[in-house]
Amino acid sequence: MHFSARILSQGALLAVIGIIAGCAGSKPIVYTAEKFDSADVYSRRFPVPGNVACEAVRRTLLSQGYVINAATHEQVDGRKSFQPENDVHVQIAFRVVCAADTADGTTSSVFVNALEDRYALKKTNNSASLGVGALGSVSLPFSSSDDSLVKVASATISAENFYARFFQLVERYLTNEATPAPESMEITHPLVPTPTVTGP
Repeated sequence: MHFSARILSQGALLAVIGIIAGCAGSKPIVYTAEKFDSADVYSRRFPVPGNVACEAVRRTLLSQGYVINAATHEQVDGRKSFQPENDVHVQIAFRVVCAADTADGTTSSVFVNALEDRYALKKTNNSASLGVGALGSVSLPFSSSDDSLVKVASATISAENFYARFFQLVERYLTNEATPAPESMEITHPLVPTPTVTGP
């Protein structure tokens, strides 16, 4: 009886250890959050050609301090740097694609993706050494510190309000582009009076 109880207690202990190890080794499955049930967060449809939409996107990013890395009629890439703390550096990279929705190209969809990269300042201490003949190398009490930025996180921004504000500003630039110039701004050629010819 005592022997069987001991085996039972050992078995229970192994079961508990297995559960703890399983919990410690399990990793969150990211793709379960991908529902593919909505296209409103990362895209908008506009009644303009793709090149006009991408130009509005370029102006939108420029107005917010983004550096444009590349810009074509179909794609715009921009990047902006932040430093929320002394030893933390953050970069947001925008990639926007403008695709035609109709055969005549009068309507297009704008797809946007913003990636946030986070960097931390890491310090590495390097001890100086000096070679002394047969004695080999002798460590000196001097040291140097090399500071470097190391990427510690990278994730796609998924906040709906973030993209909603982006598309609102794009729409504002599209509205300004579509507004016709006032008549007072039109350039007209001045009338040149016809010279009169007089007789001798």
